[in-house]
Amino acid sequence: MRSWPVQDAKARFSELLETCLTEGPQLVTRRGADTAVLVPIGQWQRLQHAARPSLKDLLLADTARGDLLLPARGDRQRRGPAELL
Repeated sequence: MRSWPVQDAKARFSELLETCLTEGPQLVTRRGADTAVLVPIGQWQRLQHAARPSLKDLLLADTARGDLLLPARGDRQRRGPAELL
């Protein structure tokens, strides 16, 4: 993956875009620190789909995606049906 300083990326954006499409993701740096990555749209869509599965995928999954944290019940007793009237 080629690294582009932000000044070069701004000045030569067309070249950056073309390089991204032909060679793959391109890294943009600011003051020597990694800042952003330009990726082709097909790869971005695959990443988005993998990160956020559809409802169908979630329902058909063998395992749960995460644990649901439920608060502990209080010490109070539930009222019976006669007390509700």
